[in-house]
Amino acid sequence: MIDESLATLSDTFFSITVALYSLAMVAFCAELAFGRPARSRQLVAAGTGGTDDATPVGPDGEAAEPARARRLGLVAMVLTGLGAVTHTAVLVFRGLAADRLPWGNMYEFSTAVVLVAVVAYGVLAVRAPALRHIGVFVLGPVVLSLVLIGLFLYVETGPLVAALRSSWLAVHVSTATLGFGIFFVSGIASLLYLLRSRHDERVATGEVAGGSSLLDRLPSAAALDRTAHRTAVFGFPIWTFAVIAGAIWAESAWGRFWGWDPKETWAFIAWVVYAAYLHARTTSGWRGRPSAWVNVVGLVVMIFNLLFVNLVSTGLHSYGGVS
Repeated sequence: MIDESLATLSDTFFSITVALYSLAMVAFCAELAFGRPARSRQLVAAGTGGTDDATPVGPDGEAAEPARARRLGLVAMVLTGLGAVTHTAVLVFRGLAADRLPWGNMYEFSTAVVLVAVVAYGVLAVRAPALRHIGVFVLGPVVLSLVLIGLFLYVETGPLVAALRSSWLAVHVSTATLGFGIFFVSGIASLLYLLRSRHDERVATGEVAGGSSLLDRLPSAAALDRTAHRTAVFGFPIWTFAVIAGAIWAESAWGRFWGWDPKETWAFIAWVVYAAYLHARTTSGWRGRPSAWVNVVGLVVMIFNLLFVNLVSTGLHSYGGVS
């Protein structure tokens, strides 16, 4: 039995979530527009920026952001937090409506992955306030993803298909969701690092003027690279466990641990790519941009595994609920 009122409430919260994240994205854009470039903040803090000595300096040694930018950043974070609450409500009420775990099809799984990405970004922004400046680059893909999920992956609330009626659903799919969401943020951080490091080189050689680009308002290239690495380190063992749990579930369901099903194959490819990224970070000649490119490839593989493998290819995992 499906509780239609709770299912409708879940759909309503989905629309509210998209609206809140969209407003947060606009606020993050405004914060960048009215903020001070990171290089300028460092110069002001050092007393060489050409501003008065009354400019407040934060504990990180950089001059504080202008008051308007700080207020906009706070508004953006509050809206993001409210969006995460309503986002959680989407899954909670959908699960209550069907009396099951709310990740039994592509609509629910994708919605959960995006929620993990938002929460991961929120934790990073609270622990390291400078990372708040990448908010628009996280919320932009988040809003786009949710819109596409709502348009093309949505299915009515219903019971689980027979293949998913197992206690392993809570273990395997939950950890896969966590790993994917964390890798989502890691890949964006690496992509921003590539853009920021290239921009810094052009500024150093005089090709472009510093302080005039949106990239100047991002955290330093080193901070972005460090963020990408730390989130990948956190997500890698979770994804490893998800792959192992999936193999154990496959043995109990199909009588074999591994059968090179398309989903299994691409999950393993993703694992290999992220293992290569973590190894490249410690290998001379691969640190910096080469390793960051590997991390970006990892994100592309994860997205390919979600979309192409579920929607185009056929296999034992073809029960995403999308016709």
